[in-house]
Amino acid sequence: MMIPVDLPKLKSMSTSVALTHNITPEYGNRNSLVERNNGAAAAATMLPVVCGGLSGMLAKTATNPFERIKVLSQTGDHLMKSSSIIDLYTGIIRNEGVIGLWAGNGANLVRIFPAKGILFSTNDVYQEFFRKVAKTSKSEKLPLFYTFISGGVAGMTACALTYPLDFAQGRISGKLASHGNRKEYRGIIRTVLTTVKDEGVLALYKGVTPTTMGALPYEGIKFGTVGFLEQCFPVEQTTPLRKMMFGGIGGVIAGLVTFPNDTVRRLLQLQGSRGSKTNYCGFLDCIRQTYKSEGITRFYRGFTINIVRMVPNAAVQFGSYEVLKNLTKNYF
Repeated sequence: MMIPVDLPKLKSMSTSVALTHNITPEYGNRNSLVERNNGAAAAATMLPVVCGGLSGMLAKTATNPFERIKVLSQTGDHLMKSSSIIDLYTGIIRNEGVIGLWAGNGANLVRIFPAKGILFSTNDVYQEFFRKVAKTSKSEKLPLFYTFISGGVAGMTACALTYPLDFAQGRISGKLASHGNRKEYRGIIRTVLTTVKDEGVLALYKGVTPTTMGALPYEGIKFGTVGFLEQCFPVEQTTPLRKMMFGGIGGVIAGLVTFPNDTVRRLLQLQGSRGSKTNYCGFLDCIRQTYKSEGITRFYRGFTINIVRMVPNAAVQFGSYEVLKNLTKNYF
């Protein structure tokens, strides 16, 4: 026996239920779909930050022994008078053990994750902006001038937002070998507290001028070189190995051009710390006094080890960034 159904009444009831649950009869799960899309968009936005941060951490950990020697060479705070790279390595291992080659790496990782995350993510944002300015599509290569500018401005943005961490890392790397102030400059928190106590809050920004100024040509040249090489050797789809090679070349060229500026910023970061004297009135005064005392070669102390460091650092940074993006792009 069939039971009669009042169709108008049934339709009215379904509409009422739909309104009660904040959905429409036609698009039942529209709100949940929008929420999922918004979540995916947010995750995709954060992806360059996370991948950039992780790639920076990998690169810095792999090359920290080179960074340690470079900073000690630049600042002159050695375990021994000899400037030989081999002597410096053996001296650190003899006095601190092999782990001493990674002194300051923990502080570096705390700094590098936000710094490189901001660098790569803002570079992507700036490139999108300049694509609109240059009126180029995503399938077309961005003109080299805009690649240079986007990379440089991204570098300045990252430096400005994370500089106190960079300052602390510089002091730790340059001071751990000095027996008189091991405890004061061990770890980011202790370094920051010691600096603020002895020199005031503004001391955390010593060297910020050359660091920010140097970020524009350094990151600009690095990203610009990668873009230039990709245009010279076009392929349908890039690979992590290709990025590693181009990134290594870009890192070497950027290091050649900006190393004197890096020496000045390290000297400014370490002045006024315990065991040293304040010698410079500012950026220009540091350049003048350094040149007057030891000539142009003083700005290139530690240059050789820096070139050795830059190749694997930039290669790992660009290569791992590409690998991480490829691994995660299917999920967002």
